[in-house]
Amino acid sequence: MTERQAMLLVVACTLMWSMGGVLSRFFQTAEGFEVTFWRSVFAALTVLAWFAFSGARSPLRQLKAGGAAVWASGLMWAVMFTCFMFSLSLTTVANVLITQSLAPVFTALLAGVVLRRPVAPRTWLAIFVAAAGICLMYVFDVSALDGRHALGVMVALGIPVAGAINWILLQRAGTSMDLTSAVLLGAVISAALTLPMAWPLGVGLHDLGLLAVLGVFQLGIPCILVMRAAARLPAAQISLLALLEVVFGIVLTWLFGSETPGWATVAGGLTVLAALVYDEVGRAQPSAAPVKS
Repeated sequence: MTERQAMLLVVACTLMWSMGGVLSRFFQTAEGFEVTFWRSVFAALTVLAWFAFSGARSPLRQLKAGGAAVWASGLMWAVMFTCFMFSLSLTTVANVLITQSLAPVFTALLAGVVLRRPVAPRTWLAIFVAAAGICLMYVFDVSALDGRHALGVMVALGIPVAGAINWILLQRAGTSMDLTSAVLLGAVISAALTLPMAWPLGVGLHDLGLLAVLGVFQLGIPCILVMRAAARLPAAQISLLALLEVVFGIVLTWLFGSETPGWATVAGGLTVLAALVYDEVGRAQPSAAPVKS
């Protein structure tokens, strides 16, 4: 896989991830921990199906071979899976997506400390510009952070923190280790933790169908695919590209979920896109050849 193909794969993953917010607005009875439980169950089944039909070695062997890295990554996936759906039950889609967009900042800082790899000035500038766009959304359009909304944002903060740690873990593993089993582990942990709080299960067939779509297409498949791309892209770049989930998610909830974005959300989204384009154009330009005297 080339770097360009890996980048396009991450973009496709962000589009699939962005379905979570809008689909959650069509639940009739399911909410909170029950939503997280069923989504995690279907995601785990998706990863198991991938192992069964892809010819990859068994997830148990991967877990054993991966050691602490795969278990740590699995825990981070569990945090992201759980915090995302639970925070959506407490606040708006925009609040959750904008909060998780802090991930590039955390990832860039961790990359410098843990990987000892300096982030390119161009990428830092793109992160700064994207963060400015996010702040614009927050200041003018995001719901007041009081009561239930404040709790939702606090829960959502677990997403960028866990995401940053996970991208760094994937970067350290590189191509030497397949951490796909970590997605399975994360889904199992998330389901196990939320089952006691979701019991008794009473979701209807309508909501169960939506949860199956979320588990398979919004969680399982894109998380498997992003593992393929993680070995080819720097952690900071993956995290920056993942900001497209914010833009896609807000657009989808505007079109299908009756959450109309304000002018600041539109302007902030365009700013994020401009930052991503700037970073990618800079990467595509060849370095200048040294001048011979």
